[in-house]
Amino acid sequence: MSLFKARDWWSTVLGEKEEFDQGCLCVADVDNSGSGQDKIIVGSYMGYLRIFNPRPVKPGDEIQPEDLLLEVQLREPILQVEVGKFVSGTEGLHLAVLHCRKLCVYAVSGTLGNVEHGNQYQIKLMYEHNLQRTACNMTYGPFGGVKGRDLICIQSMDGMLMLFEQESYAFGRFLPGFLLPGPLTYSSRTDSFITVSSCRQVESYKYQVLAFATDADERQETEQQKLSSGKRVAVDWVLNIGEQALDIRVVSFNQAVSSVFVLGERNFFCLKDNGQIRFMKKLDYSPSCFIPYCSVKEGTINTLVGNHSKMLNVYQDITLKWATQLPHIPVSVKVANLQDLKGVIVTLTDDGHLQCSYLGTDPSLFQAPRVDSREINYEEFEAEMKELQKIIKEATKTQDILPKSEKHRDLIVTAEVSPDLDAESQAIDSEVKAEAVPSVTVKITIQSRVTAQKPNLAVCVQAPLAVTCDQFVFDDLEPDSSETVVLSVFLKGNCSPSELEGNCMVSYNIPTELNPEGIPKVAQCNFRLPLRLVCSPAQPSKAANHKITIDTNKPPISFLTIFPDFVDPSEDDQANVLGFQFLTGSKTTLLASKTSQRYRIQSDQLEDLWLITRELTLRLEEHFKKQNCKDFACTFSGSIPLQEYFELIDRHFELRLNAEKFQELLSERAVQFRAIERRLLTRFKDKTPAPLQHLDTLLEGTFREVHFSSRRSHLIWLVCLGDSGADPQPE
Repeated sequence: MSLFKARDWWSTVLGEKEEFDQGCLCVADVDNSGSGQDKIIVGSYMGYLRIFNPRPVKPGDEIQPEDLLLEVQLREPILQVEVGKFVSGTEGLHLAVLHCRKLCVYAVSGTLGNVEHGNQYQIKLMYEHNLQRTACNMTYGPFGGVKGRDLICIQSMDGMLMLFEQESYAFGRFLPGFLLPGPLTYSSRTDSFITVSSCRQVESYKYQVLAFATDADERQETEQQKLSSGKRVAVDWVLNIGEQALDIRVVSFNQAVSSVFVLGERNFFCLKDNGQIRFMKKLDYSPSCFIPYCSVKEGTINTLVGNHSKMLNVYQDITLKWATQLPHIPVSVKVANLQDLKGVIVTLTDDGHLQCSYLGTDPSLFQAPRVDSREINYEEFEAEMKELQKIIKEATKTQDILPKSEKHRDLIVTAEVSPDLDAESQAIDSEVKAEAVPSVTVKITIQSRVTAQKPNLAVCVQAPLAVTCDQFVFDDLEPDSSETVVLSVFLKGNCSPSELEGNCMVSYNIPTELNPEGIPKVAQCNFRLPLRLVCSPAQPSKAANHKITIDTNKPPISFLTIFPDFVDPSEDDQANVLGFQFLTGSKTTLLASKTSQRYRIQSDQLEDLWLITRELTLRLEEHFKKQNCKDFACTFSGSIPLQEYFELIDRHFELRLNAEKFQELLSERAVQFRAIERRLLTRFKDKTPAPLQHLDTLLEGTFREVHFSSRRSHLIWLVCLGDSGADPQPE
């Protein structure tokens, strides 16, 4: 038999380093468009849910952005996605998403877009069920013969079938002799659930038997229950297939009888409704997935079987009709109707390669046109060649494959940081205990080349840094106009920041003919704050608790060159050693080796090492970049100070435990305080005075304990949140 490759109709790669499995793929008209065209729904173990509406592309071209209708990240891994009539009161299709401990049902809808971005799709949560057991897989169907709606059955990892009647939980039943979960499906013709147990046998359970069996919460049956109305879960029929099953499907087409297809590790079986074998096919390869679909020949069923050799085989009953090569190993395969093309094969791999393909070959319909013999005008060809070369030269002059350059953007935002600190500090509401908290001025300029509607400026800095004003709202900007704002940045929290970089972001709208209200756009820029904002020069310290050594491949540079803002040129002794006094009170020392290419950073606080290390590496890189030195590198060959890091984590964890202990103590003392107050109030309202029996003394002591516990808990939480000046042990 000839072997052909699957013809690529549409393909894409989903995400980066995401994982997919058998239940992560589904095809259906999930948005109820009524056009008869299926959408491709894909969920991943990373929690991403994507819905595609593929359109054919030319070979080598990428997919269009409009093909992705929806992409949303859910909070939990997605085990399986199914589409059915899962919402009461409507026969529209809805999307069911199975998580490890949750079942969610969504409605997918779309609205027509009025700009070039296309239509907009969104999902709305209709209802959800929190599962008490870890889910494995699910199936759905009209359980019990209901009309116009689908019910859902979830199989847990410990062998419990949990049935949901749409918005409500119906019941749960444990399967007898359960060890490991297997594939699960539902047969509407016999109203039964079919699965493959760890005993390697196909088992069928009637829905009515499950409904009238003993509740799953009562696993330990008593003798009275055995004799009364409670019934055990009894199997309808069993077939031993002698191997573990990969998947199971129930098919029922107009021209064929209802059949149960089971894909094993070395065979695939076709069973009747009562468990008898119609036929079986021994496979000479290791299968990975399969899907039965309608055949054109009456009385037969076609089956697609994918294997680990990147092959997709087409069987008509047990006869191999076609074999095609796939570029990847599929873990799930579906047959869909896309863009008026029926029978598109949709495959998904475990690493996210989604492909829509078809079988056969593409015949060449091209016929070479007849060549008319005519005289060649060389002068005309020469002029055309020069014109084309001129166009190519202009197009390749800039070699611009990136977005528009800064000067060609619609709106440009720039930030200029003052080289000197403010003469008069603009710090407000600072928690720093230092005598003076410096601030630095940042000048932000917005230049617009076009009409910009509703421009808003947001300025962000890393906490504990703060700005005097972080939000600005402007009037509409006319073409070739600009706006300038001035603000100050200062240290607000009583701890060192993790970085000295800030970000300016301007959001605005640009009107178009289709959308006069404007298309939202964003422009942004970053700025770097001076190190003098959080620390000042100080005497170096010889002893320190924490030290790290940075190795370089260049001779050490004098601190007069890379730290001119911290070194006095008249003091030569600071060329190789430098001290930094942080506003929070801690001190860090920087030393440069005279004999080796090393720098040492040492401090009594582990967290203060990072900021000076970061500043040193940045300034060294800038220094060697100015000298056109491209091979400069910084390395750290010492052991990572994990022990100190773990000690900080242990201390933080201990503080959290103490905070919870004092919260509980505070709650107990508050209850006691209110009880004493009620007792005293009853005594005071009594017409016949009675002795207080030391209730006033008990009330005063309880009040002191309440005050002490609340104060202690508050101080501990301050320490946990980073206020190093707070004392968790008050007097």
